[in-house]
Amino acid sequence: MPAIRLLSPRLANQIAAGEVVERPASVVKELVENALDAQADRVEIEIEQGGVKLIRVRDTGTGIAEDDLPLALSRHATSKIMDLDDLEAVASLGFRGEALASISSVSRLALTSRTEGCDAASRVEVEGRDMDARLSPAAHPVGTTVEVRDLFFNTPARRKFLRTEKTEFGHIEECVRRQALARFETGFTLRHNQRAVQSLRPAMTPLDRERRIGSLCGQQFIDNAVVIDAEASGLRLWGWVALPTFSRSQADLQYFFVNSRVIRDRLVAHAVRQAYRDVLYNNRHPAFVLYLELDPANVDVNVHPTKHEVRFRDGRLVHDFIFRTLHRALGEVKPQDHMHGAVAQSLTREAGYGQSQPPGGLNGSDGGASSRSAYVPERPIAWQAQDQMAFYQSLNSGGGTQQAATAPLEHAELGVAEAPVGASMPQVMPTPPQTGDEEPPLGYAIAQLHGIYILAQSRQGMIVVDMHAAHERITYERMKIALEAQDLKSQPLLVPVTLAVSQREASVAETHAEELHALGLQIERMGPETLVVRQIPALLRGADTEQLVRDVVSDLVEHGQSDRVRAVTNELLGTMACHGSVRANRQLTIPEMNTLLRDMEATERSGQCNHGRPTWTLVTLGELDKLFLRGR
Repeated sequence: MPAIRLLSPRLANQIAAGEVVERPASVVKELVENALDAQADRVEIEIEQGGVKLIRVRDTGTGIAEDDLPLALSRHATSKIMDLDDLEAVASLGFRGEALASISSVSRLALTSRTEGCDAASRVEVEGRDMDARLSPAAHPVGTTVEVRDLFFNTPARRKFLRTEKTEFGHIEECVRRQALARFETGFTLRHNQRAVQSLRPAMTPLDRERRIGSLCGQQFIDNAVVIDAEASGLRLWGWVALPTFSRSQADLQYFFVNSRVIRDRLVAHAVRQAYRDVLYNNRHPAFVLYLELDPANVDVNVHPTKHEVRFRDGRLVHDFIFRTLHRALGEVKPQDHMHGAVAQSLTREAGYGQSQPPGGLNGSDGGASSRSAYVPERPIAWQAQDQMAFYQSLNSGGGTQQAATAPLEHAELGVAEAPVGASMPQVMPTPPQTGDEEPPLGYAIAQLHGIYILAQSRQGMIVVDMHAAHERITYERMKIALEAQDLKSQPLLVPVTLAVSQREASVAETHAEELHALGLQIERMGPETLVVRQIPALLRGADTEQLVRDVVSDLVEHGQSDRVRAVTNELLGTMACHGSVRANRQLTIPEMNTLLRDMEATERSGQCNHGRPTWTLVTLGELDKLFLRGR
């Protein structure tokens, strides 16, 4: 072994640069964060050749004193923490004091700054070859400008791994987008090769914030977004989450900020996924811009060199708060609350800016409460399920058309009469409301198309409803309510199931025995690496017991809790609701269609079926006029 010796400052900084400076976007991130920590209300970023030739960041912050300029380029030199107590509650974006030193070790860096009350500015320059700082006077307004030229000029092995100019600038643009989303009170300007790419003024009002979100994330996102703002247990979650019908094929529109710091966290991702669990279509991803605020002492930001990951002091509390807030918010949106988004999308389509995804309507707590009160579980869940599967049938037999128009759907007789498509049935058209009268959000039914879709009329235009998808969601939500009222019943296994697990998994199952019992699972530890399953939920008696228990224990190990039993139960209820919902080619009367529309307005998450497909869409009068060239 060679003798042990200290690394040279240059080599130590270059090693640190390998962690901090991955690509030009990493440099932009560090410099912009320094500007924001300096309380800048304006940040200008200028890029040339994707950041390889030049990165210049100018801010209007507090600036750096002349005597501190050379020290600012030293390793582990910072003004943001002083002792260990400061590290326990970091409130700034940067705090390690290694970014400028690492950047200067692999580039030609110049730092010019002036503080308030100082007559002149100062400039310090350093190159990666010698690391000697050269100080000189300069002209500069209050604030700081950092110029980084010829990135990786002295480390060609790193430079050859860079991608094309377009790709590298794309990463820079995404970095600036995240910072602009994090700090609404700051204005941002981004230029590439002398061309303005982004110019954002400070957004101080709620309307300005929505405009910035629309500019950075797309107007369709903000048109389909639900506003979140909730506080509990010292936590505050606010921002925007998209409705399930505005989903993405990949997770490219997901921004989560903790105390204004953008992060990627598995605990947060799991909570969001759980909130969207039974409303997303197949492998689609939700879209959101969310901000979590909490005491800095309750979150550790010093767990990764790039500070993209955090560790919460009470992860379970944070997980439950995020999940419950989003789950409640998505369930409380009513069709009338989101109708403006549907109209906005239609106006966009009228203007010829491309097709948007169909809007979905969700419902709020007031309508849901009346639905719950009308459905009191007095009989076993299997009987109730049969009732829910037979909601819609002929209500106008024997000439009782007017009675059918007002009869509650739950009290309808069993058995839906099927009729050939196009068969005539007695219909009673609803009386449209007069101008100024209140109109239901989904309007009034006027016809049925191909035995599949309900056509409804409203003041905005025409609403098309997939009757099977809508009925499926209504049935599913009511079955869930009935099941929750009865709680999960356990069923002993005739032959207990023995599982071989790790010692950690066995210990976790033993520790959480009471929680597992509340889920309907009776699991005993029979050895250091052996579990025995004696009871499972009665509703899941046909499920794969071993896989179910392994998944539940795995969730407990990973997140400290599990909703696996509930997820499997809901999946079973969803299947029952799907098979029991009104099918295609079943002729519904006008009163039956209107009853379905009113039930949609009173049901949570009625904007999409159990599989995440949209249940309704709006075609505005403007779109119809455009189709027929009216007003030309």
